[in-house]
Amino acid sequence: MSKKNRQIVLASRPQGWVQESNFRLVETDVPALKDGEVLVKNIYLSLDPYMRGRMNATKSYASSVEIGQVMVGGTVGKVEASKNPQFREGDAVLGYFGWQEYGISDGKGLQKLPESKDIPLSTYLGVLGMPGLTAWVGLIEICQPKPGETVVVSAASGAVGSVVGQLAKAHDCCVVGIAGGPQKCNYIVQELGFDQAVDHRAGNLQEDLEKATPNGIDIDFENVGGEVMDTILGRLNTFARIALCGMVSQYNETQPAQFRNFGAMIASRVKMQGFLVGDYQHLWPQAQEELTSLLQAGKLKYRESIAHGVENAPKAFIGMLKGENFGKQLVKLSEE
Repeated sequence: MSKKNRQIVLASRPQGWVQESNFRLVETDVPALKDGEVLVKNIYLSLDPYMRGRMNATKSYASSVEIGQVMVGGTVGKVEASKNPQFREGDAVLGYFGWQEYGISDGKGLQKLPESKDIPLSTYLGVLGMPGLTAWVGLIEICQPKPGETVVVSAASGAVGSVVGQLAKAHDCCVVGIAGGPQKCNYIVQELGFDQAVDHRAGNLQEDLEKATPNGIDIDFENVGGEVMDTILGRLNTFARIALCGMVSQYNETQPAQFRNFGAMIASRVKMQGFLVGDYQHLWPQAQEELTSLLQAGKLKYRESIAHGVENAPKAFIGMLKGENFGKQLVKLSEE
């Protein structure tokens, strides 16, 4: 009797906000392994804002998910069967199998993970995975922080923003995080060590940001866009740097946000660079070494929001886009 695989496929393209009806749960047979292939039982699935763009038919840096295709996403799991000499049953692996319980690979793009009691597998989708690498590349490589500079990061309690702030503190910067709600703002200051927090939902964004950044802003690690980004642009110092990582506030909007302060970047000679972490793979070993060292020293903290079961991935994904998650959003697909 063949093994069954539950998958979430794209049922329709969203118009504006994503709906659960845009997804469909299907069950398929797991095919028999061919020579050179590996069967992986996925344990955790990563949910990330970039997936919203992949649901559209518009041209982007990566191909769209086709209707009826399994939703894309990073996964960690364990090899359940192998006909590939490079992988053994029980190996922990990082892959890109998407929203499904099982995945089959010829080994390309499949990364073995070190087994460690001190480092949970889930961290390879968070602080030691793409979010952590994104934070490191955007802050260290693109913005090149100097001691004493003021760094502002939006979506500061999220998987990327929380790492950005802690890295900036490790490099002796003054760090201001922008987050939604008192709970998240308290967390980034009291638990993560940020110097200041600004609640963008409190209704006093401009005034609160001015109070939190009396010396202006030298670095903006931008995850949100919209009003948050526009307000930050009005506080930038001369020769400030912006790492344009994401604009999550705009992903479900049908009308793009208007920027009042964009022109101020000219006189201030601001450098803004959009980036994709995949373009910097040559830096990943250096980044992972620093992130792992900080994590093991207790200087890099993280938080996870975990949904259970592949069938709950759509609801968790929509909640993440609305800012309902706290830290890295994961779906636990099976037991380790």
